Amino acid sequence: MTGVRPVLVVVGPPGAGKSTVGRLAAERLGVPFRDVDEDIVAATGKPIADIFTEDGEPAFRSLEEEAVRRALAEHPGVLALGGGAVLAPGTRALLADHAVVFLNVGLAEGARRTGLSTARPLLAGLNPRATFRALLEARLPLYREVATVEISTDGIEPEQVADLAVAALTGTG
Repeated sequence: MTGVRPVLVVVGPPGAGKSTVGRLAAERLGVPFRDVDEDIVAATGKPIADIFTEDGEPAFRSLEEEAVRRALAEHPGVLALGGGAVLAPGTRALLADHAVVFLNVGLAEGARRTGLSTARPLLAGLNPRATFRALLEARLPLYREVATVEISTDGIEPEQVADLAVAALTGTG
């Protein structure tokens, strides 16, 4: 272990703004930004939706857990995790000593932001709104388990959310 670690880890459900807010927070802190989903796409050469479709969710989760482990050990900036990364007990354990911001989003706002898109494989199906509701309910306790701070993103701009995240991290809020 080199002692390199993220200054901030961003978690939350699809549509919470993890990548957008993570990039803005990194910019404010003057550190690099990294997105674990982008790492997985780069490593496999396939969009995440294709990994789910062709290889299945368990294969994706295995790739995701390894990508998170690697990023937590080597990234010195702001790190955004995929919405389901907290499902892995090993990932939750690794997050225990990190500054973790949970970006919470309500059902209506999350559905609006994601458009319940087929690019988001877990939301594809007959009733994406019900699927999204179940996903939020199942993951909420896990996001809260790993979070050092929770920010509701409903009704506020990503710039404001990033400011709140940085303030929470630096103790200036």
